[in-house]
Amino acid sequence: MQYFELGKYIKNKREHDGWSLNKFAFECDIDPAILCRIENQKQNIKLNVLEKIAKGFGRTPAEFLTEFEANKN
Repeated sequence: MQYFELGKYIKNKREHDGWSLNKFAFECDIDPAILCRIENQKQNIKLNVLEKIAKGFGRTPAEFLTEFEANKN
C-alpha cells in the first residue's frame, strides 16, 4: 500500500481542524521542520512520528490510516 499522499492528508486535516503547523507539532512533540517536510512530501513518515500524529488527532495509528484510506479518493 502506498502512502505517498499521507503528508498532504495530514496537512489538510490539521488545517481543517484549525491547527497551525507549529502548534500541532508542539502538541504532538514533533520537530516542526520534520512535520513540514512530511506534509510537503519531502520526507517519509516514520512509525514513531505517525503514532504521535495519530494521537494528536485523537486516533490510533490504525484508525488514522483507515481514515486516510477512506478519504483519499
